Amino acid sequence: MSKQEILLAEDHTILREGIKALLSGNPDLVIVGEAADGREAIQRSQELQPQVILMDLSMPNINGTEAIRAIKQRNPAIKIIVLTVHKSEEYVRAALEAGANGYVLKDDSQQDLLAAFACVQKDRVYLSSGICGKVIDGYLSRSTSDLPERSWNLLTVRERQVLKLIAEGKKNREIADYLSISLKTVEKHRTNLMKRLDLHNVSALTTFAIDNGLLTQ
Repeated sequence: MSKQEILLAEDHTILREGIKALLSGNPDLVIVGEAADGREAIQRSQELQPQVILMDLSMPNINGTEAIRAIKQRNPAIKIIVLTVHKSEEYVRAALEAGANGYVLKDDSQQDLLAAFACVQKDRVYLSSGICGKVIDGYLSRSTSDLPERSWNLLTVRERQVLKLIAEGKKNREIADYLSISLKTVEKHRTNLMKRLDLHNVSALTTFAIDNGLLTQ
């Protein structure tokens, strides 16, 4: 069986070095590239076309969840395993909805991580033992008529980008400059977000963004 080629997306250098050292002893895995933020992960995934991406969620520029969505839109065949500190069901759900194939916690064992690589290679979804219970509990307790969940699914990628920047405290002009769009377009997105989510101030938008794993913490 050929080696799995891996792109490692993690913004902390010391953690990247540790993960590389951890995986270097496995003859079935080879790290072909690294990325220090979400934007670089998207770019490197296009250049290297790895079989698997090991993705942190809390990264600068573009967070892991949005990077997963962008990468999957470009190349659905790439498998993405999330490796993160975030244990809440909201983060897990957001990552899986974006297209993640596996979810492992940074305090899980080496065996969990290796099991994730083996599992996604067989086109199966892997959830580590550390979060399985949380996901099941959240699924059972969540109403199918949950309005915030439905509203989240209706947001476009651009609307989520604007929401993230609003929640980070950016002003309309800063958002326009960052996304290279007009001030009028930003104002329209802000109005649409508040109407679609039935939220009427920045504080409520920020809370919604955090609950849906859109912000790094």
